[in-house]
Amino acid sequence: MSDRGRPQVTIVTPYLAAANNGNWHTAARWARFLADDYRVSLVQSWDGSPCDLLIALHARRSAGSIDGFAVTHPGRPLVVVLTGTDLYRDLAVREEARRSLDLATKLVVLNELGPRRLPVYIRDKAEVILQSARPLPAARKPARHLAIAVVGHLRDEKNPQLVWMLLDRLPKELPLCIRHVGQAVDAALGREAASVALRDPRYHWLGGLSRARARQIIRTSHLLLHPSNMEGGAQAVIEAVRSHTAVLASGIDGNAGLLGVDYPGLFTENDVNAARALLLRAARGRGFLQRLKRRCEARAPLFSPERERASLLRLVDNCLHASSGNPR
Repeated sequence: MSDRGRPQVTIVTPYLAAANNGNWHTAARWARFLADDYRVSLVQSWDGSPCDLLIALHARRSAGSIDGFAVTHPGRPLVVVLTGTDLYRDLAVREEARRSLDLATKLVVLNELGPRRLPVYIRDKAEVILQSARPLPAARKPARHLAIAVVGHLRDEKNPQLVWMLLDRLPKELPLCIRHVGQAVDAALGREAASVALRDPRYHWLGGLSRARARQIIRTSHLLLHPSNMEGGAQAVIEAVRSHTAVLASGIDGNAGLLGVDYPGLFTENDVNAARALLLRAARGRGFLQRLKRRCEARAPLFSPERERASLLRLVDNCLHASSGNPR
């Protein structure tokens, strides 16, 4: 252990605050959760600084830090947190991502279905930690139209194209308003979003907003529409559930592993017709919308900060005690 009493935990994240994305929010939240019990550093890469336990977000992007720490400190615990691009793309095609799994003491996945995407020989390393959001009180929703929030930076993984295709296939007279929050990570997608906003008054692209403002957009909407084709565990979905807002989402593991595989608001990935059918049910029959809301509220306790913090502290504590020869 380190000389100054409390163990040193270093969290490596390839994205820092300026990115304002899920990886950053996870890393920053975990640093806060650990700060009372450990000395915590939050860095973009590990530079050899003293460290009793390393937590690395992203098996591929943090591969250099993971490899360096494992070689320098082969007996110390190393936790690798698997993102959506790790689980659902990189592990199949990138050797450095697979090596990170082998080097890890523990693997963390962020949805309940995540372990099934890991090689069988390594699944006993995996733990599920569901992310969290503080609860917000229910807000009054618009009475004259269906308010829909879309929250996610404009990039292919978030599949904003489905939102735009959906608009083209919905009746023009259907009273709805889509507010889309997200930076144009892909400039071409940003140009397309601006074009859609000009030709369809029901669509409003708001660009990048603070997390607090984005949560207010979600909270005052009837629905969060989340059509991603790749997620580790969508923070926007969790924030909707914790804000008394129903969800329509693609049925990928990163959404179904949060909402439940039998959640009635899931549609087949990239299936605009299936998404359209669900949205029309929500718009024309408020009983379906209330059913979605009740199902989300039943899942809400799974995403409490207290639960996430307890899971994280248990993982870190067990890893440190196991490395010292006193496993709990």
